[in-house]
Amino acid sequence: MAGVAQESGRGPSPGQEGPAGLRRSLPTGRQVLQRLLSLREGSIIVVTIVAAVYFAINTSTFLTGANFKTLLPYFAPLAILGAGEVFVMILGEIDLSIGAMYMFAPIVFYKLDTAGLGLVPSVILALVVCTAVGAINGAFVSILGVSSFVTTLGMLFTFEGLSLIISHGTPVATPGAQVHQTTAQVHHIVNGHDIVLPEKINHIGTFAKIFGGGVYSELIWAVVIVILLQVVLTFTRWGLYTVAIGSNKIGAAEAGVKVRLVTIRNFVLCAVLAGLVGIFEAVRSQTIQPDPSGPNKILLLAIAAAVIGGTLLAGGSGTVVGALIGALFLGILEDGLILQGVNANYLLFYTGIAIVVAMTANVYVGRARRGHSSG
Repeated sequence: MAGVAQESGRGPSPGQEGPAGLRRSLPTGRQVLQRLLSLREGSIIVVTIVAAVYFAINTSTFLTGANFKTLLPYFAPLAILGAGEVFVMILGEIDLSIGAMYMFAPIVFYKLDTAGLGLVPSVILALVVCTAVGAINGAFVSILGVSSFVTTLGMLFTFEGLSLIISHGTPVATPGAQVHQTTAQVHHIVNGHDIVLPEKINHIGTFAKIFGGGVYSELIWAVVIVILLQVVLTFTRWGLYTVAIGSNKIGAAEAGVKVRLVTIRNFVLCAVLAGLVGIFEAVRSQTIQPDPSGPNKILLLAIAAAVIGGTLLAGGSGTVVGALIGALFLGILEDGLILQGVNANYLLFYTGIAIVVAMTANVYVGRARRGHSSG
């Protein structure tokens, strides 16, 4: 009888559950949505999907391969810039000088290359200059105690002005980005006959393909950088110390964290990524434009991508993947509005409203998530 009782006390075996038990184990659509929104990036993922679906329904060319290639230059640079900005913003700081590094690095690259240094060494030294600027930013903030807003705003004006002085405000062709023409023998079928005719084919060099000129080069760079920095932020001491400083700077210092070193390192990372993106964009467009209006706009969009991706301006919390998704949302928004034929005068207006809506959704979902976890 005891054996029978024990046998009867056992739960049903997997084979006895049947299809009904399997259906009960599968999450419902509402549960999937709740799990998605429970992620830190959940709300902006939902908003991005909604925006993509809206433009896919209302424009016939949105979901085409050609439009995807057009979309890449919108969000890939923002994702890289936003990734660097996340590391600074988690500290509770901000870096406005990335607009200047975005503009200044290609000019330094051009000057060094025309001096005969070579393409790759010129890129490396241009990024070394960005490293020095980032270190100065970090030193002013962490050692001298100057506000990061004031420090980086001053650096923004200083290096944008220096860019105009060095370049004389004159656009120049980007070294290594020139398009070359070669003649190839191409087979054509004419009236059932195979005819070989010479055709001119445009192509760019290996340097340009790697550093922004290739169709997918910036996307590949963006994905690799985002994955690498998200791993650093989540699983390394650098990332853990960054979050600790942003949450409680005094407590982190008392726990033995080298606050000044981490702060300088994060500002350096942000400046280097900004310079790298500036070179990418100069190679992609084949022209170096010493015009502050473009860098200033991309600076604000990069900060917006980081913020709507879930990084707190107050510090202590952030996600690099969220910055990528935030950049994708901004790219989809601008691309979709252009495809819909929205007047250029209204683009910033609609973009501003969309950013506010996305941020409101982010804040609301964040509060709901915190309330649910505390309950």
